[in-house]
Amino acid sequence: MKKKTAIIDIGSNTIRLVIYSYDQKRGLREFENIKIVARLRTYIQKNGEMSEEGIQLLEEILKSFRQMLKDYNVQDVLATATAAIRQATNQVVIVNRMKEQTDFEIDVLTGEEEAYFGFLAVAHSVPNESAVTIDIGGGSTEITYFVNKKLQKTHSFPFGVVTLQQQFMKEDKITFIEKKQLALFAEAQFRSLPWLSGLNLPVIGIGGSARNIAQIDQQRKQYPISSVHQYKMKVHDVNILSDTLSDLSFSDLKKIDGLSSDRADIILPALEVFRALMKVVEANEFMFSGKGLREGIMLNRVLYTNPEALDKNKVFEHSCDALAAEYEINQQEAKHLQFLAQKIYLACSKNKMIQESPGSLQLLKRAAALFYLGEYIDAESASQHTFYILSNRSIDGLDHLNRVKLALVASYKNKENFKRYAAPFEQWIDKNELKHLRDLGAILKFAYGLNGSKRSIVNDVLMESSKDGVKLKIYVDGNAMAEEYQAGKQKKHLERLCKCEVNIQFIVKDGESYD
Repeated sequence: MKKKTAIIDIGSNTIRLVIYSYDQKRGLREFENIKIVARLRTYIQKNGEMSEEGIQLLEEILKSFRQMLKDYNVQDVLATATAAIRQATNQVVIVNRMKEQTDFEIDVLTGEEEAYFGFLAVAHSVPNESAVTIDIGGGSTEITYFVNKKLQKTHSFPFGVVTLQQQFMKEDKITFIEKKQLALFAEAQFRSLPWLSGLNLPVIGIGGSARNIAQIDQQRKQYPISSVHQYKMKVHDVNILSDTLSDLSFSDLKKIDGLSSDRADIILPALEVFRALMKVVEANEFMFSGKGLREGIMLNRVLYTNPEALDKNKVFEHSCDALAAEYEINQQEAKHLQFLAQKIYLACSKNKMIQESPGSLQLLKRAAALFYLGEYIDAESASQHTFYILSNRSIDGLDHLNRVKLALVASYKNKENFKRYAAPFEQWIDKNELKHLRDLGAILKFAYGLNGSKRSIVNDVLMESSKDGVKLKIYVDGNAMAEEYQAGKQKKHLERLCKCEVNIQFIVKDGESYD
């Protein structure tokens, strides 16, 4: 499915046109994302019908999307609708009219379908094995519960941020009583599902309101890296935001960095719903997923065509493959670097040069797979580009802390560069762990030098310790002039590790040695 596919997501609050492509190497890629705030839910009348004004607005938006798709030359289009049209008693009339006037055939999703697609996106993009997800839209709220990446329960509630605002907020600023009433309502709704109570699992938020809450918290903390996908907040973080935002007027809310102006009037209902869910679930963590309904629809399509295309238990591996393809990393060289780095790490560990710790070898091999990917941009500043890319872009299956650790190891050039990159994260990572990460980077940098000719001719590495220092035997298959030069140049990294002299001997296959 290499061609571009457009998804039109007709929600209760916003209507989006998003253009994707998918291929086996690079995975799912978003090319364009156009949002229009329509608030269709506000056009549902007391008799349950969507008003003519609302239908006309939808028609105008879809006609403009039709022209955009023509300009983009995209013919594969999936148009889906959620709560506003699902709940409208004149749903059939709306769908038929849109088909007649815009040529878009709208698939009105059930609440259960909407919840499932959200779960599918989350399961294929976050490292959590088990969690509760919440996707609060303008007119409905979808909840899922999954264990070991297997969906257990789903439920769709017929309320969303727009309906809650209409029901509980009389003015632009929420009052203490209104906030309390809203919280009690949301908590009662969630407690009506016996399977939700006391799960003690993280709550993962999907959608625009959750994104805005994550962005506001990042601004509040002067967060040192970009992207909000897989961003985590503790209960007290959510409570602080609730207290802070509740004191602000609508005009003040619109000025907050990280909060979209079109969500200023609905962010508080969303926040109180998240707090209520966390209370019922007894969650100690709230996480945002940048992947939701639309990505789930696309993934469902991919898996329907090829069930083996994606493995939700190998989320990082798929991300790593996509990064390698995007930055044109030679896979043969990367695998050889993983082999060499592992050999040297195990030898250093055996000789007490480095302290083994859980996950260190996995981190080293992951860093080897992406080492110096910044060379794609500029060879001279490959280290800087590598650190910036890996620490700031979303990497599915890797939370922000582990993303920074990966970036520090995969970009290692020297001690000074490492210190500069690590400086903003000293509150995240203690001194002992930073030293360990630096040691892993030093091993990787040396291993990188052992493939100086890019021919993968080093087939074994042995280390011997003595009172005179460390002797490293490098077994090669062929002329290793480039490898010998680079090893001599980079051995200082190992000498810093063992605090002694490192003597290197290259041994070719027939037994001849290089001095």
